[in-house]
Amino acid sequence: MIGTGVFTSLGFQLLEIQSGFVILMLWFVGGITALCGALCYAELGASLPRSGGEYNFLSEIYHPGVGFVAGWVSATIGFAAPTALAAITFGTYLASVVPALSPRWLATALIVVLAATHATTRRASGGTQRAFTYLKVVLIAAFCLLGWTLTDAPQDITFLPAAGDGALVASGAFAVALIYVNYAYTGWNAATYVIDELDRPRETLSRILLTGTAVVMALYLLLNYTFLYVAPMDALAGKLEIGYVAAQFIFGDTGAAIMGLALALLLVSTVSAMALAGPRVLLVIGQDFAALRFLARTNAHGVPVVAVALQAALAVTLVLTATFESILVFAGFTLGASTLFTVAGLFILRWRRPKLERPYGVPLYPLPPMVFLALMGWTLTYLLVQRPLEGLAGVAILASGGAFYMVSRRLSARHRPDHTRPGAKV
Repeated sequence: MIGTGVFTSLGFQLLEIQSGFVILMLWFVGGITALCGALCYAELGASLPRSGGEYNFLSEIYHPGVGFVAGWVSATIGFAAPTALAAITFGTYLASVVPALSPRWLATALIVVLAATHATTRRASGGTQRAFTYLKVVLIAAFCLLGWTLTDAPQDITFLPAAGDGALVASGAFAVALIYVNYAYTGWNAATYVIDELDRPRETLSRILLTGTAVVMALYLLLNYTFLYVAPMDALAGKLEIGYVAAQFIFGDTGAAIMGLALALLLVSTVSAMALAGPRVLLVIGQDFAALRFLARTNAHGVPVVAVALQAALAVTLVLTATFESILVFAGFTLGASTLFTVAGLFILRWRRPKLERPYGVPLYPLPPMVFLALMGWTLTYLLVQRPLEGLAGVAILASGGAFYMVSRRLSARHRPDHTRPGAKV
């Protein structure tokens, strides 16, 4: 989860919001949204335990076509876009230390190297991810502690509510800024994409989702507090490499260069996580649709090598052709819409299949799904109004997924005269 969003989005938020309290409220509200979503996904994952995330859930709850659209979103945007954004941020931080290097080519090289690693064995793949995750948490904790202790003159900023903050929280600027924050929390649902590879998923999935999301929420609040504590808002506003700018105020140019390298290493974990989880969605799509069976090809270790390569190719294409902000807003809207329908499906599943075994149930039901739907729906509505180009592009991706489903279903039917598909509901 931790990566691109928290180390880049504050600069965009400060262009519209100049309040320490409101900025921290953004990250708190985003955390509550993610926690409510995690509670809902924990019940869905324990009740419908199969890899694929939204693809699996929506296929079971609504219709295989709806699930396919969700899988299409995951395949084209859901993982490729965050991979591209994290890789671009990695390149930007590294290039801030060594200006002669090209951020985009550094990003491309990182994606290719990690795709090659995750296309080998599960042991190598999981070990790589675990090592970089531990490194990430240690670096963030060290950055915050050093920022608090080494800053002789902290910024004159209050984190308590002031006059006008209430209007800001209820404003369209807050709702649109929440898209950046929700994107930063992207990944709270990642464990549901690899359910088949979890140990005792019905028992462990809820703990994985909730513990991970809560820890990340605490780290995000600490990081943004630290950024605003050590650096003036004017120096941060509009900047992509927020961590590097803040490090300059803490350590000076030399120390900032070292921290820039450290933060670049931190982002390796984010790209690695996407390269690990994303191809599993393509894998289950390939298992279910005969025309796309090539996506389900695995190596001798059970790793979906074709899916890994395809996702890497999509991510590299985005790195080389699109701008950072357009990818972020576009991906944020599209992924938000996908999770919105999934959480709404919790109500439908309980209504349609009341006797389904549920090893885990959402506490305080129906409050968590209602909170999630209200916050996410409010954010997506404001984004369509204030950023219609990116919002409509997201709608176009959803529509193209529906069209591709119709084509792939017809092609799959030609492969199977009885018009059935593997994994179809009877």
